[in-house]
Amino acid sequence: MRNTPGSLRAWLHRHPLIPDVVLAVVLATSAVPCAHSGFLLGAPDGLREPDAPSLALVVAGCLAPALRRHRPFTMLFLVSLIEVTLASLTQSGSLLWVAALALVYTIAAHRGLALSLCALALSLTCRAVLAVAADGLGDRMDHLLVAVLTTTLWLTGRSVRLRRAYLAELRDRAERTERARESDTRAARAEERSRIARELHDVVAHHVSVMTVQASAAHRVLATNPDGAREALSAIEEMGRTAMAEMRNIVGVLRTDAAPAERNPQPGVREIPTLVGQMREAGLRTQLRMDGEEGPLPPGLGLAAYRLVQEALTNSLRHAGPRARAWVTVRQGPDELAVQVEDDGHGPKPPHPAEDRTGHGLVGIRERVALYGGVLRIGPRPGGGFEVDARFPLKDA
Repeated sequence: MRNTPGSLRAWLHRHPLIPDVVLAVVLATSAVPCAHSGFLLGAPDGLREPDAPSLALVVAGCLAPALRRHRPFTMLFLVSLIEVTLASLTQSGSLLWVAALALVYTIAAHRGLALSLCALALSLTCRAVLAVAADGLGDRMDHLLVAVLTTTLWLTGRSVRLRRAYLAELRDRAERTERARESDTRAARAEERSRIARELHDVVAHHVSVMTVQASAAHRVLATNPDGAREALSAIEEMGRTAMAEMRNIVGVLRTDAAPAERNPQPGVREIPTLVGQMREAGLRTQLRMDGEEGPLPPGLGLAAYRLVQEALTNSLRHAGPRARAWVTVRQGPDELAVQVEDDGHGPKPPHPAEDRTGHGLVGIRERVALYGGVLRIGPRPGGGFEVDARFPLKDA
C-alpha cells in the first residue's frame, strides 16, 4: 500500500497518536477479562483472584502504549514495575507482557542503539525476575517464550530503524545528485552559450570584414574595371555562402527537433592554408609558414588556433591598411604549439590601435587560449605593425 496523499496510511502517519490510543484501549478492555483466565500467557494457576487495585494497575499498564512515541522508555519501566509488583502480590499480570512487547519494539525502531539496548535489558531482567518467582516449570517456559518474543521484536525494530535510515540516506544522496546534476547542466549550458557566441562572432566578423573590403574595392573599380568588380562581387557571394554554411553548422547545435543537425567537422590547423588563401583573395598580402611535426591535435585546440589566426588576419585586413602585409607562422613541436600572426601596418591607423584591435574577438581568443593553458601576447611590434602570439602546451592537452 503506497503512502499516497489521501490514503488511510498517510492519514495515520499524520496522526500517530490515534492508532496508539486505539491499541492501548483495546489492550485495556481485553486485560480485565483475561486477568480472570488461567489459560493465558502470564496467568499461571494458583494466583489469587484479581481485586480492584490489581485490575486498576493492569489497566494503567495496558494504557501505557498510548504514549509509546513520546515516552517509550518511561512507559516500559512503568509496565515492568507493575508486572513485578503484581507478581509479588501473586496477582495476574494479564496482557501487560503484550504492552511491554509493543514498547520494546517502539524503542528499537525509533530510538538510538544505547537506549534500545537498555530497554531490551530492562525487559529481559523483568522476565528473569518473573521466571524466578514462578511456581512451576510451565510458568517459567511461558516467561522464556515471552523473552524470546521480546528479543525477536527488538531485532525487528532495529532492522526497521536501520532500513529507514538507509532509505533516508538514499533519498538524501539522490537529492544531492539531482542538485549536482542540475548545477552541472546549468554550467554546461552556460559554457555552450559562451562557445556558440564566440564561434558566431569569429565567423561573422571574419566573413563580413572580407565582404566589406571586397565591396569597397568593387565600388571603386566598378566604372573603370568591370571585370575586377565582377571578381570582387563573386568573392563576396562566395564569402556570404561560406559564412551562412558555417553559421548553420554552429547554430545547428541549438536545434530542438529529434533529427540531429548535420554539421561539418570544425576547422583546425590544417585549414589555416585555406584561410590564408581567402585573405589573399580579399587583398591582404599574407605569407604562411608551417614548421615542425604534423601530428594530430585535440579538436578544440586546433579550432582555437584556427580562430586565433582568423581573428588576427581579420583585424589586419580592417586596420593595417590597403598595402599591409601579414605573416602567419605555425610551429608544432613535441611539447608546444606556437601560433604567431604579424602585420607591418603601413596603412592609416586609428589613434589607439592596440585598444581598437583588442575588441570582443580578441577577448574570445584570450578565453580560448586560457582554456587550454596557453600563453597569449597581443600588442604592437617593435618595428611597427601588430602582433598576436600564442603558445599552447601539448603535454596535458
